[in-house]
Amino acid sequence: MSEEKLNINQWAEEDRPREKLMRLGAGALTNAELMAILIGSGSPKESAVDLMKRILNDCENNLNQLGKMSIRELQQYNGMGPAKAISILAACELGKRRQLEKVQERKDLGSPQAIYEYMRPMMQDLDTEEAWIILMNQNYKLIKAERLSHGGITETLVDVRVIVKEALLNNATIVAFCHNHPSGNTHPSKEDDRLTERVRKACELMRLYLLDHVIVTDGNYYSYREKGRL
Repeated sequence: MSEEKLNINQWAEEDRPREKLMRLGAGALTNAELMAILIGSGSPKESAVDLMKRILNDCENNLNQLGKMSIRELQQYNGMGPAKAISILAACELGKRRQLEKVQERKDLGSPQAIYEYMRPMMQDLDTEEAWIILMNQNYKLIKAERLSHGGITETLVDVRVIVKEALLNNATIVAFCHNHPSGNTHPSKEDDRLTERVRKACELMRLYLLDHVIVTDGNYYSYREKGRL
């Protein structure tokens, strides 16, 4: 029997992912080996490590791309059942939440880059648009981030009165507006421009400082403040 048909428990002990992790630590394992520990086994023709190497290769060895796959897409691979697919996506979600917690530790959102880094983990995998409001104190420290709409951001779906109400109820003095573009195109639409102006006027009326409107994509952002449009 060829090595690629062996189950992990038939490998030499120094090659088994679990034993390798115990001896050398998690940092010594490849992404495929770490994922192989999660799924446990491959198929009669392919080890768990080789199965994960193949899937990761199709994702350009990018864990972010892996996390965007659906359970159905993962099940197209021989040896990948629903339980294994769920384990993979659960691991990717945990990684994303860990990333978010690291960002939250800073909680200083005084720049477009900081806003983008804070919101990206929550928005990077969305296939529909969401609008969020970020409330800060006078030192640009996060008070609260709240989703305003899901499935689109038009003037009818985003009520600026809710933005003002939330800011006042939470004693915020600085506000940032944020939404995502699932298409990956950061350029704002005319609807985005109109909504930005409405939010700006409402904040000005209530003596709130609109720090920015940031459009988030998976890998880039657009800042109205940086572009000199606020």
